[in-house]
Amino acid sequence: MIFSVTPNPAIDHTIHFDEPLQTDVVHRTDDQVFTAGGKGINVAKYVSALAVDVTASGFLGGYFGKFIETRLDDDGIPSAFVHIDAETRLNTTVLAEDGEYKLNHNGPTVRDADVDELLSIVQKHDPETVLVGGSLPPGMPLSAVDRLAEAGDWRMAVDMGGESLTELDASYFVCKPNRSELEAATGQTVETREETISAANALREQGFEYVLASLGADGAVLVGPDETVAASALDVDVVDTVGAGDAVLSGFLAGLDHGHDTVAALRMGMLTAARVVGVAGTRVPDLEDVLESDAHVDVQVY
Repeated sequence: MIFSVTPNPAIDHTIHFDEPLQTDVVHRTDDQVFTAGGKGINVAKYVSALAVDVTASGFLGGYFGKFIETRLDDDGIPSAFVHIDAETRLNTTVLAEDGEYKLNHNGPTVRDADVDELLSIVQKHDPETVLVGGSLPPGMPLSAVDRLAEAGDWRMAVDMGGESLTELDASYFVCKPNRSELEAATGQTVETREETISAANALREQGFEYVLASLGADGAVLVGPDETVAASALDVDVVDTVGAGDAVLSGFLAGLDHGHDTVAALRMGMLTAARVVGVAGTRVPDLEDVLESDAHVDVQVY
């Protein structure tokens, strides 16, 4: 079972305009989507669709928090959130003819007692894998993530900003930076596959057994203690890139949960991402046949 923690969840509001955005102009559209979001929640939704037992957790509060909890319940995803007094945030993605715009709130402040309660909830569930995904809300220090990593005998995965990765002190099973996060974590340029592998190896030395770097249209690279694997992205029509990196990690963790080796798990991550970028927002596409898909994924083992 995977216990997916989103410390700073959000309602993801995605709207689409078939025109470029302009200042001092009122743009109108009927094309909008509201979904329960945040990296950990996205992972919970995707791994659940990949037939893996999962529980979603984190901090929720106010009307937006109730919306997220209700949406997860409607999707049949178990949850065990810490309820706080402050309002959960709203993040907006605007898809327009001239580009993609992201407007994110910082999130509510949590207390030390809230963090302690979260730790107790995770220990009560005693999962095989714990994921912490996304930014930390005000009031939650990085040391709290280390506490989660050291609180039980589980595989610990993190998907956080690059600078945050460098400040973690515990040992972790896997981290999943994107290109810019890998650059921020290592100070290295990450443009070519060779540069990505070099930077991932440098990040591994800071306490991660595996580094899974998601590279958008350039695929992904997995660097571990005994192997380095690169996978190309599938050639698909891209509607929205929101959740693509979360999908790579979800497929990878789901593959491991199903008993696959790391190469097959990475392949599942790429297949999952190819489906996710085909829908707007973080809505879950049909992922049932990903488990048995024979679609070709170009994988190179170094």
